[in-house]
Amino acid sequence: MADHNELGKKGEQLAVDFLIKNDYKILEKNYRYLKAEVDIIAQKKDVLAAVEVKTRTSSYFGNPEEFVNPKKIKLLISAIDNYVVERDLEVDVRFDIIAIINNKKEIKIEHLEDAFLHF
Repeated sequence: MADHNELGKKGEQLAVDFLIKNDYKILEKNYRYLKAEVDIIAQKKDVLAAVEVKTRTSSYFGNPEEFVNPKKIKLLISAIDNYVVERDLEVDVRFDIIAIINNKKEIKIEHLEDAFLHF
């Protein structure tokens, strides 16, 4: 497996651990709908969080969250819409990004709630 795939998988596990530690219940990992994939679907109280995880080894080329583009946002919205309808859920939906810098010296995790409001 390529190094960037390993980094991505490690980042997703770090994000799951982070969310659990912060009282989220993990409902799905790598939920697929058509061409979209939601890394993590988690719930905390009445809020369903669709979480995109971005992991990088440095911020040299930009912060991890800057790599979520409008096309990706559109795909995530369609996927989570399907998820909510398919399960007939009555919840508020929020789109979060967990940005991770994972290098040899440290791991930095930033949880950006309602991240798409900033685009």
